[in-house]
Amino acid sequence: MPPDHAGLQWAQTLDARASAEAFSMHVHDAQREMRSAFLGGYAGQLVSGLTWLGAAALGTWLSPIAGMAALFFGSMGIFPLTQLSLRLMGRPGRVSPHNGLWPLGSQVAFTVPLNFLLVGAATLYREDWFFPAAMVVVGSHYLPFITLYGMKLFGVLAALLVTAGAGLALYEPPIFGLGGWLTGVVLVGFAFAGRHVVLKEETLEKRRRTQP
Repeated sequence: MPPDHAGLQWAQTLDARASAEAFSMHVHDAQREMRSAFLGGYAGQLVSGLTWLGAAALGTWLSPIAGMAALFFGSMGIFPLTQLSLRLMGRPGRVSPHNGLWPLGSQVAFTVPLNFLLVGAATLYREDWFFPAAMVVVGSHYLPFITLYGMKLFGVLAALLVTAGAGLALYEPPIFGLGGWLTGVVLVGFAFAGRHVVLKEETLEKRRRTQP
């Protein structure tokens, strides 16, 4: 008998759909693990926000150079302080070895120090562009977090920082640290927003598991 090409094609289509659904579930589980381990980015954004606020304060009341140095060198301590904060909150701060999203987080983290070369170039051209340029760099680096955590909230954060940074650079308000103040407040606000989303998700999941 000749092979049933239509039946074979349909079987292959079903296999492809099943594989796609399994992959989607795997990604969903990996994202959920990331959200839980890092509390929706709460600790990292909180530490980052406080670093930006400190840099803005120094840049406003001490000198622009002090503000720049505080943000640049302070950013180097964000990861260890984030890990410490997570441990104090009882969060692991890491995911299982088979979580395929972990390398993405590590790669994204390196984009900020590398792109700070462009921030330096912008600052050499115009000192007041330091914080706006840094806002664009930090804001754009949050875009992959949408996939990393499975949270569209990071898209809103990225859009706010990039748009605000570009606007400050174009309209040049006379306050050097303004971009730092704005970014610090936004990051702290989104830190608590992400925390709220994850805690709510975990509460609903616990209720679902306890239901008969």
